[in-house]
Amino acid sequence: MNLLILLFFPLVGSIAVLLNKNYAKQTALISSIITLGFAVTMLCNFLPEAGKQFVVDLPWIPQLGISFKAGIDGISMLMVLLTTGLVPLIILSGFQRTFKNPSALFALVLFMQSGLLVVFTASDAFLFYVGWEASLIPIYFIAAIWGGADRIKVTMKFFIYTFAGSLFMLLGIIYLHLQTPGNTYDIEAFYALSLDSATQGWLFWCFFIAFAVKMPVFPFHTWQPNTYAESPTIGTMLLAAIMLKMGIYGVIRWLIPVVPIGFLQWKELALILCIIGIVYASIIAFKQKDIKRLIAYSSIAHVGLIAAGVFTWNVQGVQGAMIQMINHGINVLGLFFVADIIIDRLKTREIASMGGIAKIAPKLSIAFLIILLGAVALPLTNGFIGEFLLLLGVYKFNIWAAGIAGLTIIFAAVYLLRLYKDVMQGTLNDLTASFKDIKGSEVVLLSIVCALVIIIGVYPQPVLHISESAVTELIGQVNSKLAF
Repeated sequence: MNLLILLFFPLVGSIAVLLNKNYAKQTALISSIITLGFAVTMLCNFLPEAGKQFVVDLPWIPQLGISFKAGIDGISMLMVLLTTGLVPLIILSGFQRTFKNPSALFALVLFMQSGLLVVFTASDAFLFYVGWEASLIPIYFIAAIWGGADRIKVTMKFFIYTFAGSLFMLLGIIYLHLQTPGNTYDIEAFYALSLDSATQGWLFWCFFIAFAVKMPVFPFHTWQPNTYAESPTIGTMLLAAIMLKMGIYGVIRWLIPVVPIGFLQWKELALILCIIGIVYASIIAFKQKDIKRLIAYSSIAHVGLIAAGVFTWNVQGVQGAMIQMINHGINVLGLFFVADIIIDRLKTREIASMGGIAKIAPKLSIAFLIILLGAVALPLTNGFIGEFLLLLGVYKFNIWAAGIAGLTIIFAAVYLLRLYKDVMQGTLNDLTASFKDIKGSEVVLLSIVCALVIIIGVYPQPVLHISESAVTELIGQVNSKLAF
């Protein structure tokens, strides 16, 4: 029952937002905080070593073998905390912005939150697919209605990529459903299937394409930079901080355990694509003159390292991916919010037009520096432990792959610190001379983000402990199938 409340309360909140248009932002924020409260309550009663908990298993469409089955283990719990923890911050980021029809915007945000929570908790493949598609619809409208000048063309490309990828996954789900005894969509029945290597090979690509588009992994990434740049910042935060984690989660939960032999056949190629994405996106980031596009390419590079850690399929790599999904969400939300503040005040995204802001906006400059240091994985910031574990996992898999993947840290330090220098340091110009420092909700949001960067960096163990048992068990389960 607790899980049902968690999954459906955001939908109740979205209806309340639509009915209370004069206080849409406030109603949405209160709803998201209540949802976070439910998640924290579940965390307090969660036992990391106990497997799936808070299980819901209700008949949904029994004639087709479909159940509303969901539960939370350590892997799901981190994703639930990420989703419920960041959505209030994303809503708060819009408090000092003016939107046309804000009630519709914030209702879509809450609707999307519900879909994301379904994805991260579903134990039925049909339910997982419903949540997957339900989270796509709101972000499409958010980008298409509230985005920039090229929003229609950009969002159409995003929709085509993600929808096409989803169709491949649906094909794989239906095939697996027909192979199970009793024709069920239950994840455990999928895990128990013994499919030949050729079948697992093509099923691997059905799921991989869908997940690679969402992450995104090279060469399925081309929708991302333009979509991030043209979406309103609320939409960009939803995409970068939470939604792309659906792909990584899908690989961990649904791809590798369901088709382990297919994974064994293609993991080297998948890892190579991830590493190519790291280097490619980093090189393109060097050349960016647009602050949002630079952060977008930075996100591709960092997610490439997270995905590489997953495909090593060892405890260090997957645990690194789990904590780095949390850290990346926090850091990229902070970076895009800082970019939004600067763009809103200066009315430009061109880095060359900026400079000297630290002289008259010290609070913003300090917050920006803390978040940026987390993004470049400085020791004692949140990014360090995640990237350390990821590189250790890749190193255990292949030393040369680790050497190339490690370039993401070096490259990120160069282009992000250069971004800070160009935006915050130097001399004031006619455009930046009247820049106003952060205030009100901006201070609150950036203070929370900076606190998380430091707290997780100094003491990451509680986060790692939540997922450790579930990760170890799942890796052992897959490895036992491959021991032949």
